[in-house]
Amino acid sequence: MVREEEIHGLETHSEDLDDAAGLLARTASGDRRAFDEIVTRYGPVALRLAVRMAPDRQSAEDIAQEAMLRIWRRANEFDVRRARFTTWLYRIVVNLCIDLRRRPRPAPLPEDFDTIDAAAAAADNLEADERRAALLRAMDELSSGQRAALMLVYDEGLSGAEAAQVLGISAKAVERLLARARARLRELLLAGSRQSEDGT
Repeated sequence: MVREEEIHGLETHSEDLDDAAGLLARTASGDRRAFDEIVTRYGPVALRLAVRMAPDRQSAEDIAQEAMLRIWRRANEFDVRRARFTTWLYRIVVNLCIDLRRRPRPAPLPEDFDTIDAAAAAADNLEADERRAALLRAMDELSSGQRAALMLVYDEGLSGAEAAQVLGISAKAVERLLARARARLRELLLAGSRQSEDGT
């Protein structure tokens, strides 16, 4: 049985999508308040995706801000008949993240640069941190396309078809990217696990 709140929630979601298109149309005509509302509603969405794809929080914040600026500058280019606003937003963020990863990276600081707080070094926290670090290292080994496909489908909850639209490729290509990414992650994580067991 569907509760009244669930029906209201579905109606609100549909209204939000219509409202996003309306806000974007007003933004295209130079309405700053409409743009402010877009930033308020969708800035956190852009940041959430960027945090998962960018190498660090500062880069993610820069990407989310640049995504909002591009929406302001290109609001008149968006065609509501071709895609949903969120699909367009995802595409902007993903492309900015891919561009960032293509740029040369500065040399990283030595691992012993910052001392570890003894209070935060509890066995459970350390193990969780090691797993998280191993996953992040493995994710860095993936291609930008594989990483983007994983983030869009698993973190953002997009369907294969929606992710394909964001990435500008076919749904089959997204499936192949996901399969290759999962296989590569499995391979890298198993290799890392074996290394740590061997003490290397």
